[in-house]
Amino acid sequence: MADAFDWGLLEPAGATGAVVSDDRILAAMVELERAHFTAWSSLLDVETTASLDVESLDREALLKESRRSGVPVVGLAQALREQGGTLVHQGMTSQDVLDSALMMVSRDALTVAREALTAAGRRFAALAREHRGTPFTVRTLTQEAEATTLGAVIGGWLDAVSSAIETVDSVVFPLQLGGAIGDGDAFARLSGRPDAVAILRRRISAILGLADPGRVWHTDRSPVLAVTRAAASVCSAGGRVGRDLGLLARDDVATPLHGGASSAMPHKKNPVDAVLLVANGLRVSGPLGVVQTASLSYDARPAGEWHAEWQAWRETLRLAAESASLLEHAAGDLVIQTRRAPVTPASAPRGSHEVDAAVARFERLQEGDAS
Repeated sequence: MADAFDWGLLEPAGATGAVVSDDRILAAMVELERAHFTAWSSLLDVETTASLDVESLDREALLKESRRSGVPVVGLAQALREQGGTLVHQGMTSQDVLDSALMMVSRDALTVAREALTAAGRRFAALAREHRGTPFTVRTLTQEAEATTLGAVIGGWLDAVSSAIETVDSVVFPLQLGGAIGDGDAFARLSGRPDAVAILRRRISAILGLADPGRVWHTDRSPVLAVTRAAASVCSAGGRVGRDLGLLARDDVATPLHGGASSAMPHKKNPVDAVLLVANGLRVSGPLGVVQTASLSYDARPAGEWHAEWQAWRETLRLAAESASLLEHAAGDLVIQTRRAPVTPASAPRGSHEVDAAVARFERLQEGDAS
């Protein structure tokens, strides 16, 4: 492409968001078409050799057809039929391809986010243990409240990370396959098998590593809501920690080892990770709200609601991947200035139980990974 509409100028942490780029979504759509082609050919007992190559696709032509038809799949199906013949896309509808591709991208993006959250969690767990006895005065409603420890504060961050990981782990990424109006009739009619759609869902899901929902969810957007809410939980966890990191940097209690520069004040070392974490936490409510509103669907496919969902769905994933990466970097870059921590007399560290509980909860999640 001669010009990219968005190459990250206003998205400082945008490199991580490439996991949901147009190229990745296009590749996922081709993966879906390839898996359908393989499973469909097998069901029809037809020998095929086509590979369906994404690299040879004319992106300019795809954009032109997308504008004409209002959906990116029409031009893609036409181009892939030139590679693989009439069996390509047979029985499917555009929504099958785009929904399934976005589920594949969602799975990959949230996997990336979870890995970064886990790395951040390990660092916070270590810091919570290290500073379980470091006195610190916390605030409520902006005012000094009581003394606790920095370990207890960091344990709160760890709990936020664990909650986001649990939410991500609960998400299911289903295949979409229903045909023109969601009843699977084309597959049954073309194959002569009334159970064709069930067989295809099972086979295609296995190829792509998606869940077999055993149904069509064209107008039931609960799977999309689950994905985007999980993405938002990552952004919320990051934003919650980012708020604290920014305030602690202001008081020189916890500062980044490598701060950001100022164009006007060279002496400054700005807590950039903290700032961007808060920004992403604030931004995610917009696309999440669009997905929620668009879930009020109708007919066999609504005029506008589904289309409004695409970019909003993708944006929540982008923000989640970025936020988790920012949080991992912030945790690894954090320097605790214990000599400047507000000291309050205490006979024993407060908040020790909360530190232990937060660390134990996070470690249980990691044990689940190992098993």
